[in-house]
Amino acid sequence: MKLIDIHKEFNTDDKCFDYLEKMRWPTGVACLDCGSLKVSRITRETKSKNRRTRVYQCLEKQCGHQFSATAGTIFHDSHLPLQTWFMAIALICEAKKSLSALQMQRHLGLGSYRTAWHLCHRIRKAMKQDFVLDAPEVEADETYVGSRIKRPRHARPKTVPDQVVLGMVERNGGRLKLVPVADAKAKILQPPLEKYISKSVAAIYTDGHPIYVFALKGKLAGKQKTIDHNKTYAIGSTHTNTIENAFSLFKKGLYGSFHHVSKKHLARYCDEFSYRFNLRAEQNSMFAQTTKCLLRGEKLTYEALTASEISES
Repeated sequence: MKLIDIHKEFNTDDKCFDYLEKMRWPTGVACLDCGSLKVSRITRETKSKNRRTRVYQCLEKQCGHQFSATAGTIFHDSHLPLQTWFMAIALICEAKKSLSALQMQRHLGLGSYRTAWHLCHRIRKAMKQDFVLDAPEVEADETYVGSRIKRPRHARPKTVPDQVVLGMVERNGGRLKLVPVADAKAKILQPPLEKYISKSVAAIYTDGHPIYVFALKGKLAGKQKTIDHNKTYAIGSTHTNTIENAFSLFKKGLYGSFHHVSKKHLARYCDEFSYRFNLRAEQNSMFAQTTKCLLRGEKLTYEALTASEISES
């Protein structure tokens, strides 16, 4: 669904509620407490932005629970209108190289940068995907994300390798998984490689870095195919061009839209770029999938977002 379609189809609160209700209850509204289909709709007028205008009440005598389509979801305690949420989801889904919080604030006319920043990160959290790469051929490589340091004018700028991202991608239009890691050492790379790459994979293509000889010794032993970049970048089907292209898009987005990303939040940016890459052929359904994830996913509170340490599995 394109941005202009969002603006046309969800220009009122009622239309947004209709969409969420159909997504949450495809067969009809049911009580969130007892599951009964015997519910009554209550429409109320309120000047408060924190109170929803459409509420349901269960008609079961032993229940009587009141709820709305947003109850128990990330939208429930938000002071933002649903139209603003929907526009923000569409903007992030449509932006190939992502969108900064400052841009989001400008586009949606939000009152503060803090609101826009929290909004963007909650949407990114909903974009996290858990899957195992199981295509016949997979490419793996690591890249470095860091800040630029000044050097003499005749010398090229250098990136400080203070943040390492492991990338794994299926060939022939398959899925991408970007994972931040503490360091580019074999003992650190081995667990995520074994977690996200299936044993059924026939070949894993890497560059000539010796760390992969040791990192792929365990469950994935005997599957590695290496290309030495000191000599050439491809010999027939032996190359890492697919993951290199994915890294190029990822870095252009980070440096172009955000300029710098902290280690604490890097995982969510990796999830966002992986998510958009994996659904690139399903652009029209990306909005619906993201909204569904927001309905079902866990809330990311501002306190957790700004905590000194954020633990995410």
